[in-house]
Amino acid sequence: MKAETNDRSSYSNLIYTALIIIAAVLAMVFPAPFTRLGDFPMKKLILPLIQIIMLGMGTTMSVKDFEGVIKQPKAVFVGVACHFLIMPLLGFTLANVFNFPPEIAAGVVLIGCSPSGLASNVMCFIAKANVPLSITVTTISTLLAPFLMPALMTLLAGQFIEISFWKMMVEIIQIVIFPVLIGLALNRIFHKSTVVLNRIMPVISMAGIVLIVAIITATGRDSLLTVGWTLALCVLIHNLTGFTLGYWSARIFGMDEQSCRTVALEVGLQNGGLASGIAVQMGKVATVGLAPVLFSSVMNTTGSLLATYWSQNPPKEIRLSETVIAQGVSSRDV
Repeated sequence: MKAETNDRSSYSNLIYTALIIIAAVLAMVFPAPFTRLGDFPMKKLILPLIQIIMLGMGTTMSVKDFEGVIKQPKAVFVGVACHFLIMPLLGFTLANVFNFPPEIAAGVVLIGCSPSGLASNVMCFIAKANVPLSITVTTISTLLAPFLMPALMTLLAGQFIEISFWKMMVEIIQIVIFPVLIGLALNRIFHKSTVVLNRIMPVISMAGIVLIVAIITATGRDSLLTVGWTLALCVLIHNLTGFTLGYWSARIFGMDEQSCRTVALEVGLQNGGLASGIAVQMGKVATVGLAPVLFSSVMNTTGSLLATYWSQNPPKEIRLSETVIAQGVSSRDV
């Protein structure tokens, strides 16, 4: 049963990745429907869509998500610390190495400063990693985002564009914290319907992200035609280096294989939706918003491939436990 569930999740994730890529291609070829519908500018949908996605994230959370802090504090600390150290510094370094225009460079830093998202939890499940640790790290990094994102952006992206710490903090609270808290409340109030919510909200969230990718791609089409391939290479390096440094940082701290995989995925996978929302609030979705939307497309592709590979190569501790169970079943049959 668990293997079948794992296969279904992997299959659904591959479909989701394919839809993101298709949406981006369609938006590049036929930008008009994704930029304006009659007199309505489509980019106005981005912020409410992100808030719905964050609401969905809240409905999947519970107080149990914080148990990991008590049960495995070292692993949680390493996961969160690696996430907010490795990716922002990588983003800042790559933005300078590639010498992008200021607003494009700021977008590279922005996606690096973002917390992890629900994608990492799904990928960890597929990869047979430490899912409770993944959920805890995602939750903690999301709650820390209103404070750490503005601070990191002021420090690292301030040389590219003007950053208002307090304005960004308030915006992140509006985009993330309020919807997540409402989602938590709905989960608490309608706990008997939690299974239904957990089935519906991920589908709505995925559809929202696909639409956001299409809108931002279409809006920033001109800039993408200028720096598109270079920016795609930049975010690919950012993503893959995040996986690599996350994994080996966890190794250095003596963590088990499942937890190392979790830290790798938590570091390499970012909340592109939140970064896009910040770009919208800054009024620079066609420039600052490009790196987040490209990163979302890239990370879902590479993350799916990595998680699928790991699913075919279970950690030693899982193989040993499966062997013990199999031997126990065989002995009973005898």
